[in-house]
Amino acid sequence: MSADPGRIDLSGQFPPHVLRDYAFLGDGERGAVVGPDGDLAWMCAPSWDSDAVFATLIGGAGCYAVTPVGRYSWGGHYDRRSLIWNGRWVTTDGIVECRDALALPADPHTAVILRRIRVLSGSAQLRVVLDVRAGYGLADMDELTLGGEPAGRAGAGHAGGVWTGRSGPLRWRWSGAAQATRAGAGPLAMTLKLAAGEQHDLLLEISDRPFARSLDRPFGQPSAGGADGRWRATEAGWRDAVGAPAPGALAVRDSEQALAVLTGLTSGAGGMAAAATMSLPERARAGRNYDYRYAWIRDQCYAGRAVAAHGQFRLLDTSVDFVAQRLLADGPTMRPAYTTRGGPVPDERALPHLAGYPGGADKAGNRANGQFQLDAFGEALELFAVAAGHDRLDADGWRAAETAVDAIRRRGGEPDAGIWEIAPERWAHSQLTCVGGLRTIAAHAPARQAARWNALAEAVLADVCADCLHPDGRWQRSPGDPRIDAALLLPALRGALPADDPRSRATVAAVEAELVRDDYVYRFPPDGGGPLGDEEGAFLLCGFLLALARHAQGDHIGARALFERGRASCGSPGLFAEEFDVDQRQLRGNLPQAFVHALLLESAAVLAPAENPG
Repeated sequence: MSADPGRIDLSGQFPPHVLRDYAFLGDGERGAVVGPDGDLAWMCAPSWDSDAVFATLIGGAGCYAVTPVGRYSWGGHYDRRSLIWNGRWVTTDGIVECRDALALPADPHTAVILRRIRVLSGSAQLRVVLDVRAGYGLADMDELTLGGEPAGRAGAGHAGGVWTGRSGPLRWRWSGAAQATRAGAGPLAMTLKLAAGEQHDLLLEISDRPFARSLDRPFGQPSAGGADGRWRATEAGWRDAVGAPAPGALAVRDSEQALAVLTGLTSGAGGMAAAATMSLPERARAGRNYDYRYAWIRDQCYAGRAVAAHGQFRLLDTSVDFVAQRLLADGPTMRPAYTTRGGPVPDERALPHLAGYPGGADKAGNRANGQFQLDAFGEALELFAVAAGHDRLDADGWRAAETAVDAIRRRGGEPDAGIWEIAPERWAHSQLTCVGGLRTIAAHAPARQAARWNALAEAVLADVCADCLHPDGRWQRSPGDPRIDAALLLPALRGALPADDPRSRATVAAVEAELVRDDYVYRFPPDGGGPLGDEEGAFLLCGFLLALARHAQGDHIGARALFERGRASCGSPGLFAEEFDVDQRQLRGNLPQAFVHALLLESAAVLAPAENPG
């Protein structure tokens, strides 16, 4: 798998944009990131954790673009309750739209990208470019044929109309682009000229298996038989997968989109990718860029709880099953993260041939695969308790709950990496999360079992009180770190302690006093003691946690203010990253960040009764 030095590198023609400008396509098995120039700048195939085939986002080769020729301004929107993206450009000659989606139903082995170009007014001229480069851009496009003829002998407009080829271990097939040509080792490219009311369809398939069927009908014409069927199936798939938010929920459109994002990140095997991307820096030149294309147990539990609050039990069930199977398989050695199909996360490695997103360095794999994160067991119990409360916890779920309790009993005193995945310590958040999990699942268990689990919760709580209760009456991060941490808001929200417990109130007050700036919430005080925002951006997850904490303590107006601040901290397509740079109003880190969408969704349901009494 070697790159041709004579090929054209599209990363210079489609440079990276600020993260707020990117939209996301997902079908559960993989995701793609679309830029304002109509460029698919990132996609791994065939699955989330596969090597990228489009990687211009992080300085690699590989791109698939539909871009207006000349000057234009950009916008777009999603179809409601879906990840069908409608990119729109206003040009000097008209208005043109490109409708993009990963086709449903999804095949774990084959990515299918639908693109429908429509001229809404005036006329449009568009440049279409395809450059499939497996291995994060290292593999060339080869074995090209058009209508069954080798590319060198197939002329533009060949009757077959279907391009096929390979890139590394992957096969690809492109329909609707018979007039495309290729210069040397460069991309396939063509120019489309369309008038008002005209449309043109493109379909790209990328697979790790041979294509079993042929495309025997013309594609790319106004009445293309194959395109209409694919679009109908995809639209129906989203209607079936994403229901309406809970009655009375706040921010209905945002809640719908959060449900669609979580659905699009969740594979048929049940695992939910924490984000679609890797290596997008949280802070420029700080070395903090990670690969989030895996399923974190904690994030999966947050999502399951959030969707259940909206009566979306399909995603609750898949989350419960995925987490339960990991516990039953690995017991006390359960990893913090797995691939979305339940496999091991690969070790972190550098990809030095890539330039990286500006300010970052490219890394694949994640070092969390070797960590112990105690709170994951408590989060699992809380997820199971939610399922039990809806009478949706089966026998495997109850066996998994027993396994999680046993893990807490055996390993509860060990140092762990905690929610922020840093140096092992006896993190108070981890311990208290286990208390909350034990108490909430005990509420649904038979009496004798519940008594044992509540007794274990009391013992863990006593240990935390002995060395993690600050002299001011609030929780502190660990026995050796007296600082406040926004994660310590969670215990009172999840049943470890009542919201009106003096320790809970003191913790909320400390977070308000020390970690909030302009209604943005940070994780913990900077290690160097500098101002908030100097070392990292506001953590959007924490903003929604504080909104829930204010609500639980009766401050409904303050809760709503934080909720609104949080939900406004997204990009133009409505997607959230992990962090928000308050000074520059920019997204930081990988996107779309599943746990932020999950907490927005939970907040929209929990805060609603105060906004809609009766």
